[in-house]
Amino acid sequence: MKALVIEDTLTSATLVCHQLRKMGLEAVHARNGEAGIEAFKSERPDLVLLDVIMPGMDGFEVARRIRQLEKDGMWTPIIFLTARTGDEDLERGIEVGGDDYLIKPVSEIVLKAKVRAMQRIAQMRYSLLVLTRKLDEANRELTRLSSADGLTGIANRRRFDETLLKEWRRCARERQPLALLLIDVDFFKPFNDNYGHQVGDECLKAVARTLADSVHRSSDLAARYGGEEFVVILPGTHETGAGIVAEAMRQAVQELGITHRFSAAAPVVTISIGLACTVPQAGDEDGHARLLKQADEALYRAKSTGRNRVAIAPPQGEAENVC
Repeated sequence: MKALVIEDTLTSATLVCHQLRKMGLEAVHARNGEAGIEAFKSERPDLVLLDVIMPGMDGFEVARRIRQLEKDGMWTPIIFLTARTGDEDLERGIEVGGDDYLIKPVSEIVLKAKVRAMQRIAQMRYSLLVLTRKLDEANRELTRLSSADGLTGIANRRRFDETLLKEWRRCARERQPLALLLIDVDFFKPFNDNYGHQVGDECLKAVARTLADSVHRSSDLAARYGGEEFVVILPGTHETGAGIVAEAMRQAVQELGITHRFSAAAPVVTISIGLACTVPQAGDEDGHARLLKQADEALYRAKSTGRNRVAIAPPQGEAENVC
């Protein structure tokens, strides 16, 4: 444990440093407030013993500045060294960030007791901080798990629903387009029935990874919609750009080369994609549901016209609402 002694009187500082070293602490001495603050920055002590009356910057101001330097849950015990015994001085010392007082001349027994008490408090606070961080990590992991699909690891239906509504409202405020891709793995039931559920699960995982890898912006989201269906949200994306993304996804899945002898679309696993795009309007709280319906209708058209293709929903509503 390292202690910083900020004391302008050399005799007093030497005595206190000697007593601290007898307790097994490393003692660092600073002769005035300015030097003490610099030493605090460079040495990062575990304890500060601070004289109140010093030329230039007094101990109260030093304590206040030390507290301003502490960040990210840091806390360094500060014990004032003073000949003042008035209640007002004690109150001010606590107010600026001090934790305890020692009356000069400093008793070795009292100093030892105060230091040990501060050590215990610091250790308890550190343990609490570690526990808090562990709880924060656990909560973040729970949040992640609650929003992730158990099989594929990408976003689940719950996160999709929340994100679609959030992005709909944001795009409405900013008058930005919002594109939606609804995706279905072609002839997945015969694939699953003939190759087995385990192979089917691996196929869905591979498709999910491919779709997730095809979106690169933090605002984009690829999610599992249910069964062999997936969905992708592309905020701020016009129909042309969304079509390019969709076609790249279709090609990427086909290029996985997963054998599918029971598909009428291709000898490998493929996907069909329905694309819908609009510029959300403020106050249209049901608009995101209509956008999803349009993407679903486009997906149906892609499947009914041969699969392994992208179909785009026709423009809906007034001209200014169209991507």
